[in-house]
Amino acid sequence: METSILSRLNASAAKYADKKMFSDPDSSLTFAQFNGCTKAIGTYLAKTVPQGSPVAVMSGRHVMTPACFLGVVRAGCFYAPMDADMPTARLNQILSVIKADYMLVDKAHYDAASALEFNGTIIVLEDIIDTQPDEELLDQREKSLVCTSPLYVIFTSGSTGKPKGVITSHLSLMCYIDAVTKVLDINDTDILGNQSPLDYIAAIRDMYLPISTGASTYIIPKNEFAVPTMLFETLNKQKITAICWSVAGVELPAKLGAFDVMKPEYLKKLCFSGSVMPCKYLKIWQEHLPDVLYVNQYGPTEATASCTYYVVSEKVDDDTVLPIGTPYDNYSVMLLNDNNEPVPQGETGEICVSGPVLALGYYGNPEVTEKSFIQNPLNPNYRELIYKTGDLGNFREDGILEFHGRKDRQIKHMGHRIELGEIEETAKKIDGVLDCCSLYNKPKEHLYLFYTGTATSKDIVLYFRKNLPAFMSPRKLVNLEELPTLPNGKLDMQTLKTYFK
Repeated sequence: METSILSRLNASAAKYADKKMFSDPDSSLTFAQFNGCTKAIGTYLAKTVPQGSPVAVMSGRHVMTPACFLGVVRAGCFYAPMDADMPTARLNQILSVIKADYMLVDKAHYDAASALEFNGTIIVLEDIIDTQPDEELLDQREKSLVCTSPLYVIFTSGSTGKPKGVITSHLSLMCYIDAVTKVLDINDTDILGNQSPLDYIAAIRDMYLPISTGASTYIIPKNEFAVPTMLFETLNKQKITAICWSVAGVELPAKLGAFDVMKPEYLKKLCFSGSVMPCKYLKIWQEHLPDVLYVNQYGPTEATASCTYYVVSEKVDDDTVLPIGTPYDNYSVMLLNDNNEPVPQGETGEICVSGPVLALGYYGNPEVTEKSFIQNPLNPNYRELIYKTGDLGNFREDGILEFHGRKDRQIKHMGHRIELGEIEETAKKIDGVLDCCSLYNKPKEHLYLFYTGTATSKDIVLYFRKNLPAFMSPRKLVNLEELPTLPNGKLDMQTLKTYFK
């Protein structure tokens, strides 16, 4: 039995030594070179960082970033990726949760890391990459890992205004990668085109599928997604065969007419996730690339990225609503009502997930962990945890799962999971904001902030720009004399929705 992802890396590095593993516009690494980088990084860290510790990683969009992540793992530790493009306040929040004593950065991000509220040791990648690997030390650290050891902590939005660190184990990651490999039929002839930021949950496919299958990954420059013809040129130049993108990433080329100019000639597999796919854009992909395998994925970070999938075998129309399908291997999905009872066939209930793919919980937050990961109420006989997603769905007669939105006030926007409560908590810290409510106009994908007080739109925009990622900044600001309420004193959100335009 595999005890860690390192056993797969060792095997792939031996089998595909001279094959290109990761590449970007400026550089590339073969499997052997990548493995050597992880060993150099791992050796330095193993001599410096206590076994089993978290290591924050801030590195750019290039081939050495996955090497940093796996270098941390080689040291018998786990990593917490950080996106330097996020506001300083957000990065400081992440550091306050992970409480790492060590941060690994590339030279380009050293100044940004030094400006953070971090009192630990900053280690610069370029200063340690020539470390001579100590195979005996690395072997000791690798043997310290068990399959349930933490692999990484990825941060998501938290309703209290503080981000939550979702802890994923080696076992959970390997189960998920194996399941995705099977559905997408990923093999050593595939070249993946990476879209997702490398600190984001969706990027785990692009980083770990090569380790498990011998496939390669090309890290596409971020700016190319704003120029779809340039994006398609890159897909053809790099001979990309498989992409696992956010819905927004798939939607944009179709929306902006990229197919009128060219099409991705080598593409065979397209997996999308993060939000509901507008099928008028998927229809354009199907019309131009009818032989591509299209897969709709659904699932939370707490279940290692995705828990269900649906192979889109039918030709979609503009108004088609795709189901979210069936559970991946090693996932179990059930629907419960508000009393934690199973709902009758065909009726809507909360989507709950169980299996070895569940996260280990929220880092440093046992209270929220216990509320979110609960004992399976249908199993009184032994310990079996389930994760309540807060999403609603129903099973069709054929067993296919359909999605019916959020139970609470968590939304999916631009491929990111966002707690509206976090937006409100942030707004309340602004001078001149007395009260507020955030809502989401889903058809137009607009985040609204309704507020009372004397704060100007400029005050609010600048504060959000400094404190939250751009995708969490409200696009529509509505200043009211008072927020409408219902007779019971609760906010009248239906009245607020009349302001949607």
